[in-house]
Amino acid sequence: MERMNYVERSIEPLIHHTLERGKSIFLFGARQTGKTTLVSRLAPQLSISFIRPDVRLRYEKTPNLLTGEIEALSARSEGGLPLVILDEVQKVPEIMDVVQDLIDRRVALFLLTGSSARKLRRHAQANLLPGRVTVLHLDGFGLKEWPHECLENRLLDGSLPGIVGVGNLQDREEDLSAYVTTYLEEEIRAEAVVRHLGSFARFLELAAAESGNIVNLRKLASEIGVAHTTIASYYQILEDCLIAERIEPLSTSATRKKLTRTDRFLFFDLGVRRLAAREGRQPPREQWGKLFEQFVGLELLKYFRAQRPRVKVRFWRDPDGPEVDWVLDCEGVYVPIEVKWTDSPETSDARHLHCFLSEYPTAGQGYIVCRVPRKTKISEQVTALPWQTFLEEIAIKKCQPASLSATPRQGKSNKCQ
Repeated sequence: MERMNYVERSIEPLIHHTLERGKSIFLFGARQTGKTTLVSRLAPQLSISFIRPDVRLRYEKTPNLLTGEIEALSARSEGGLPLVILDEVQKVPEIMDVVQDLIDRRVALFLLTGSSARKLRRHAQANLLPGRVTVLHLDGFGLKEWPHECLENRLLDGSLPGIVGVGNLQDREEDLSAYVTTYLEEEIRAEAVVRHLGSFARFLELAAAESGNIVNLRKLASEIGVAHTTIASYYQILEDCLIAERIEPLSTSATRKKLTRTDRFLFFDLGVRRLAAREGRQPPREQWGKLFEQFVGLELLKYFRAQRPRVKVRFWRDPDGPEVDWVLDCEGVYVPIEVKWTDSPETSDARHLHCFLSEYPTAGQGYIVCRVPRKTKISEQVTALPWQTFLEEIAIKKCQPASLSATPRQGKSNKCQ
């Protein structure tokens, strides 16, 4: 694999700011999103990687060794608390109680990394240090971090640094296949202690193929031949291991009684999704629009996690009527976003956005993210945005409500049918 120059990550200012405030950090992220590379640039006074079996065994046998090492380090430190990095800390969950004690006594600052919360939650003595650390999330490259890739490759190959840094598409394919085989099919199944590995492997393939859709647990259970509760537990495994993103619906409305209340799941990376679903590089024509919709949803998640505003990414759907692909929820102020695989959006493409805007007083502006070459006005309340730059425009408007002194919008307009 070719070596690539270091790419500065969008989350770095937030990490530096948090540490400067004297707060420890728990940095979560799936494997190969670049956690180890990022934290190695912080010049810690002590860095321990639990990836190495010999290191892991040492601290599993005697977790309190860490206390003595850090207390000795702290005694020599000048000008503030020493920074200690513990990489892939979920592999030694016993160490978390030691970390908690050292944080409480203000002996050191910690930056912990992990690619799974499952073992930490499952271990009787372990915890996620509630109230003691700031929890951050590192994703694959976002649009601003890796702006040069063409859209089609983004939809097929995803955004993992170790994948997009490979120029040859055949080599990318082999690397993605290795990721799915060694990580998803072996490590996750081993960590999950799944009894029926064949069922989980089949679930993984179907879950990848269904990425972005509203989850139908009973349908998947019927196809695989397991209980629907088992399918729910499998999704929880993917979520705990940071492979699946749970997207909750916006289900409150003054007029609609049948809004969808079932979650959607997105695979964290489109390249991993494609290989897990056993799909090739020639998707059918109708598939491009679905992949594009997932891409936009993932970019929204990446952007707002790195910037850390209080913004949730949701969706909105009436099974008997309109639906909106993504809705930004900024503490009750909504920004609806439709995604269209077109370079010539029309007024009809905005009809569900107009419906949403007519029903929610705090939603002042809607957007269509598509392949237009430049920003285009569709109506007074709807603007079409190029996929390359949509984040900047939406970020500016994300929490700007319409005038709340206006008459509340009630009832359905004809556009909402």
